[in-house]
Amino acid sequence: MKNPRSAWIVYTVLRLLFFAVPFALVYLLGLSLRFSPMLSAFVAAALAALISISLSLLLLSKPRDVASESIYEWRNRDRTADDIAEDDAIAAEKRSEETERPDDLPVAEKDDPQH
Repeated sequence: MKNPRSAWIVYTVLRLLFFAVPFALVYLLGLSLRFSPMLSAFVAAALAALISISLSLLLLSKPRDVASESIYEWRNRDRTADDIAEDDAIAAEKRSEETERPDDLPVAEKDDPQH
């Protein structure tokens, strides 16, 4: 696909269809078998989610790759060297804060009450 936006549209529409069609079919099957609407909806949602994930992994690898690349390009499109340095500094500061948490400090030994 030439246009990353069309890849997003195709990917999103197909993902929605991969969920909506199995959901509708299983829901109607549940109602025809005289299950309660709530039970039919829960079963339909669970099965539709499994079917949707499976179909997406099997059939949508190329649109997913194009969409993923477009996210990366969009995220990094206007980044200057200064932006990259700032992001690295913020990430380093977060890492140093995580390693210096008070929970990680050694616990001082308690004084002996007899002295």
